[in-house]
This record gives sequence, C-alpha cells and structure tokens, in this order.
Amino acid sequence: MTEQRGFALWAAMAGFVLDSYNVLLYVFVVQTLRAEFHWSAATAGLVSSATLITSALGGIGAGFLCDRIGRRRTLILTILVYSIGSGGSAVATGLATLIFWRCIVGFGLGGEWSAGAVLVAESWPPRHRAKAIALMQSGWALGYMLAAAATAYILPRFGWRVLFLTGLLPALLTIWIQRKVKEPPLWTAKTVASPWLDLFRRPLAKRTWLCTALATSMLFAYWGLNTWLPGFLSAPRSQGGAGLNVSQTSAWIFTMQFGTFLGYASFGWLADWWGRRPAFFVYVIIAAILTPIYGLTPVWAGAHSEAWLLALGPLVGFFGTGFFSLFGTMLAELYPTSIRGSAQGFVYNTGRAASALAPFAVGAVADHQGFGAGLALNSAFFLIGAALIFKLPETKGTDLA
Repeated sequence: MTEQRGFALWAAMAGFVLDSYNVLLYVFVVQTLRAEFHWSAATAGLVSSATLITSALGGIGAGFLCDRIGRRRTLILTILVYSIGSGGSAVATGLATLIFWRCIVGFGLGGEWSAGAVLVAESWPPRHRAKAIALMQSGWALGYMLAAAATAYILPRFGWRVLFLTGLLPALLTIWIQRKVKEPPLWTAKTVASPWLDLFRRPLAKRTWLCTALATSMLFAYWGLNTWLPGFLSAPRSQGGAGLNVSQTSAWIFTMQFGTFLGYASFGWLADWWGRRPAFFVYVIIAAILTPIYGLTPVWAGAHSEAWLLALGPLVGFFGTGFFSLFGTMLAELYPTSIRGSAQGFVYNTGRAASALAPFAVGAVADHQGFGAGLALNSAFFLIGAALIFKLPETKGTDLA
C-alpha cells in the first residue's frame, strides 16, 4: 500500500462510516419519533423514502461533478452536506421539517459514495481493487455500529435532538482530506470528461440499464430490511416485532453489523480470487433464504426468538449486505475514466431512487401483516439480483482506462 493509495482508501472509508452514522440515526429513533408525533409505520417510512430519493439526486449530481472538478473535491463537498443535514434534523418540529433536513442528508449520502468509490477504484490496481473497495464499503457497517452505540448511550439520557446534533462532527474530517488526499493520477491525466448522455448510447447503453436494474433490486432489498430493522426488533410482539428494549435493540444491531463488516471484507477477497459474478451470486442466494427466516423468527421461535435473532443477525448481515462492494468495483471496470464518475453516480443512485419505495412498502405491509412479513418481502429482490448478475460480463483483472 503506497501512501496515497492508503490516504484515498481511509478518506473514503471514514467518509462512508460517518455517512452511515448520519443516515442511520433516523432508523434508531423512528419508534421514538412515531410516539412523539403520532405517526403510522407507513408515514414514518416516508421520511426514509424522501432521504433515498434525494440521495439519488445527490449521487447522480456528485458523479457528474467528480468527472469535472475531481474526486477529492466532490468527496469533501458531500461530507459537508450530510453533516449539515444531520445537525439540522435536531431542530425539526414535525414531519415536514424533518423530511426537509433528512433530504439534505440524502444529498450527501448519495454523493459521498459516488465520489469515494471512484477515488478508491482509480487508486488501486486490479489484483487488489475489490479488496480495497470492500474495505471502503465496510465503513457502512462500522457507521451502523457507531450509530447503535451512540443511540444506546445518548437517546435515553439526552433525547433524539442531541443524538442528531452529533451528526455535525463529520465535517471535521474534511480538513484532513483537504490536506492529505490527492486526485488519482488516472483522473488527472485524462483530457476531458465525456458527455453525460454517452451513458445511454452505444456501446454503453445496455450495460447502463442492466447495472441500474441490478442496483435497484439490491438496494430495495437492503433498505426494505435495514430501514425497519430497529423498528422490528423494538416493536411489540403483537405487531410482529421482537419486543426488545432500546439497549437490547442496539446490542442486537451491533452484532449483526459485525457480521456485515466481515461480509464486506470477505467479499472483496472472494471477488479478487474467484470472480465478481460467482461471489455475488452465492451471497445473494443465501441472503434470499435467510431474510424471511429472520423476519418471521418471533413467529416460529416463540419464547426463544431473542436468542435466535441474536444468532441469525450476523449471518443476515454477512450475506445480505457484504456483496455491495461489487458495485464500486465492477462499475469502475465497466466504464472508462472520462465518464466513470457519472456512470457510478447514475447507476447506483438511480437504483437508490427506485428503492425509495422499499421503506414505505415494508411499512405498509407491517401495518397490516406485522413487521416480520414486511421484512420477508425483501427476499424476492435478492433473487432478482441473483438472476441479473450473469447478464453482465465478468470484469476480474480489468485494467482501468
């Protein structure tokens, strides 16, 4: 690892840790907010849906920007945006104002991934690219664990407003990035950014739409599961939930995210050794099997459901999330440098926009059938992804151009 490769990786990874932290604070306080503002599950899901929609716009815009002003500058801008949005959430007075501030968070959420993934992909050679992207992506699990720990400590003592205020702290990271991180030589050596519409012309159009469909299915499954995961664990058994208290919910989430971290890291090694497509296929097939089992655990496990949820959680996290580093790796290898940022921004974040229906859909099912049935719905989208991956070329060993 050279110094600049390392700086690029740690900057993108730290940005993603804090990105995850800021975004997921909402899912940890959703039950508190529902009680305070008297929201239904579907109404609470609208806040997450709005965040996902703006994250798509932010990601597409950031992809366009990083092909023109650079990967590092765009990364700094997006971190500042989501920090401001999270801090602003602390002064929300109801649904409308909270949606406004969470939309600001969304702009930064989508943009940070677009800039960070390209920065890392262009800084690392083919034999290690998937591993580096996997480490960057593992920052999401670390941010999830950080949010769980912060919620367990801050929420019972100081309330949800103070918890949201901690989201301002990531802005300090931009000072270090500005001083230490440089643009990848691959980008600085390019001549000019390609027209954005080239994504929808031959020879790129077919792969753009296939990759977008793949991202949509995977992101729907992810957000449908993870938006409501803390709500599922803390909801009463009469609503199909696990009936855990705040401290237990945070602990169960923490263990799941430890499994997620290991899933990210191991996927990178498998993808560099075995290939992008077979590694992805194995992960999502197992996720499709585990998700409905996990969601319906309070039904079939009865009095033993707490122990089963604790045991199954790391496996669900490992297989149900670890594959996401495929997108940062494969998308970089499918597109040239002149349009790489725009491609990653459009594909991944258009999928994120479509997945904005997931929190609302799962919430609506939960209102009528219970949280377990709502979470089980996501299994179908894992199966769609397993079918789509083999319509894309294998890119293992690709040199970026």
